[in-house]
Amino acid sequence: MPSTFTDHFAPIPVAPLEPTLPTTRSTRSPSTTRQASSNPLASISSSHPPLLANLAAATHRPRPSSDIELTAFSPGSPRIQDSQLDSSYDPDPDNRTHHRRSTSRAFASEEDLLDPMSRRKGGSGGTKRNTRSNKTERESLDDVMNSSSSVEYRKKGTRRGGVEGEDDLLREQLMHGERFSLDNNPEGELKDGRGDSGKSFFDLSKQDQRNFILLVLLYFLQGVPMGLAMGSVPFLLKHKLSYGEIGVFSLASYPYSMKLLWSPIVDAIWSRRFGRRKSWIVPIQTISGLMLVWMGGRAENMMEHAASTLYMFTFVFFMLVMLCATQDIAVDGWAITLLSQDNLSYASTAQTVGLTAGQFLSFTVFLAFNSPDFANKWFRAVPSEQGLMTLGGYLTFWGWTYLIVTVGLALLKKEDKTREKESLVAVYKTMWAVLSLKHVQTFIIVHLIAKIGFQANEAATNLKLLDKGFSQEDMALTVLIDFPFEIALGYYAGQWCSYFQPMRLWSWAFMGRLVAAVIAQITVYIFPSNGQVGTWYLCVVIAEHIFSTFTSTVMFVAVSAFHAQIADPTIGGTYMTLLATVSNLGGTFPRIFVLKLIDVFTKATCLPNPSLTSSAKPITFEPFSCALESDKQRCLSSEFNGVCNVEQDGYYIMNMICVVFGTVSFYMYIWPKVRYLQSLPLRAWREREGGGRL
Repeated sequence: MPSTFTDHFAPIPVAPLEPTLPTTRSTRSPSTTRQASSNPLASISSSHPPLLANLAAATHRPRPSSDIELTAFSPGSPRIQDSQLDSSYDPDPDNRTHHRRSTSRAFASEEDLLDPMSRRKGGSGGTKRNTRSNKTERESLDDVMNSSSSVEYRKKGTRRGGVEGEDDLLREQLMHGERFSLDNNPEGELKDGRGDSGKSFFDLSKQDQRNFILLVLLYFLQGVPMGLAMGSVPFLLKHKLSYGEIGVFSLASYPYSMKLLWSPIVDAIWSRRFGRRKSWIVPIQTISGLMLVWMGGRAENMMEHAASTLYMFTFVFFMLVMLCATQDIAVDGWAITLLSQDNLSYASTAQTVGLTAGQFLSFTVFLAFNSPDFANKWFRAVPSEQGLMTLGGYLTFWGWTYLIVTVGLALLKKEDKTREKESLVAVYKTMWAVLSLKHVQTFIIVHLIAKIGFQANEAATNLKLLDKGFSQEDMALTVLIDFPFEIALGYYAGQWCSYFQPMRLWSWAFMGRLVAAVIAQITVYIFPSNGQVGTWYLCVVIAEHIFSTFTSTVMFVAVSAFHAQIADPTIGGTYMTLLATVSNLGGTFPRIFVLKLIDVFTKATCLPNPSLTSSAKPITFEPFSCALESDKQRCLSSEFNGVCNVEQDGYYIMNMICVVFGTVSFYMYIWPKVRYLQSLPLRAWREREGGGRL
């Protein structure tokens, strides 16, 4: 069954930091130890590896165009091999709850490192030193580091400047060269190097609380049309369109999986007078609001004549989703500057809360209140053929809400001014450099074929249940119960990534997802023949849905963790977003073909209904195919009052084809390649085949 919106909205782990390589006694030879005693940096590196990185950052003065980071520590130490490039220095390896690939760094200013007692004394007097002495000490440290032949330097966007204004400087550094996606949300760090994950919302400053609420609101508005395009509307169209025609409508969701293509434009073109992010958010929300109001007045007519207005309907939602995807790029970037540096982790929380709430409202809640059965059962004394909400009324309400929020945003919220501009050409060159890596190309192939095995299940199982008589109300209840399980399982999946290799966990979930597709087919097959859904069958559908969600969530979290592990931190935003885009595209592009093939494999014939008589004789007509939904509705209409006899259900055939393809491709290609990719050193993901970093 569909995994709701995990592939589009679930938070992706933060981008990786540059590895800090500890020098331990186990990797030192006796000669190394003797040489280190004469090196003032060696004694520091042996006991405090992170401190050396701070010392190097504060004392070394490279050319501005190529900031560097020291990653090896003493002249006599053996060359560190690729296989030893672990992504963290963990002083407490027994703490299993600490992710071994996460790292936290404390930055120190030059004065702090050269005179560590100055801050304790307070004031500026404690930091006053002889200028000549400072220069001599810095030059001697530079000479030591530059004379070491075994010291390896890596490009790193290090922080510039001293203590004063360091939050603003670090925030600018995080913005520089990044694609401003919360898929690459940097974790806030305190001065002592500890994360701020334990800080509650009420511990935030008043300004951060207000900005957090604003971010939730903006993400929530994005989630409303996304929930309709990816959830409710396909269900409402099922009784009017065939599977292939619904596949055409699924094209409306493609922009969200391809937003990387134009994200550099959003970051590079803007008005300094109006603000970097408001230059895009305000006009996009205005256009979106007007489109929603326009669609609200025409939605019912377009739904009534869905077959003839399908391409227009799809185009309108395609443009609406493209606007939401573009707004998402701008809001992601604004989140980095709206929140203070110590609370940047709340940007990802705002994205998760806002988008999830928006899609939940437009999918589960709207689907329930749009159902006449739900309204008649719980809210009406006199039955009606309409639900409490109509699609047109819902679109109109949110269209005006969009416009009101946009006016308030334009007038009341001021954006910090900045003059930073980014090069479009440089960003697109970076994307091409990532794509040119051999192992990235292999990984892209894995992403594009991996989800074919469960496409029939995720695209058509719920639609097939509705086709058989499963009510819209029961479907909304199933999704409602599944929702908290999805959130909880996502949390535990993240914990499991601390104990298992991400792609090994992903492979286990892959096999489980194939099993879920088989269970889903059995669930559809045992649908009650009398059309009456009892409690037992509803529980079966809910259990199958939860299991399917569980496997898809584990796959998503695991592959996201692997993305964070392999991405080059010097271009982390572009690298991570590119991989996430390809992963999402692998789940969207096969859908239209799978749904089309379900119609192709389905064989059904409309026959006269012998139970209906006219003048004591059955209505007779020439049998015709009713495999498509439009022909089926014509068969059941008063014109024929026939019976659509399904001789071959294309859903069962297509689902088994997908499962067989997934099984064969997994054991013959995906699993061997995944094991190989997991075993590669980090250098393989960051250097071109001919040598040289990206």
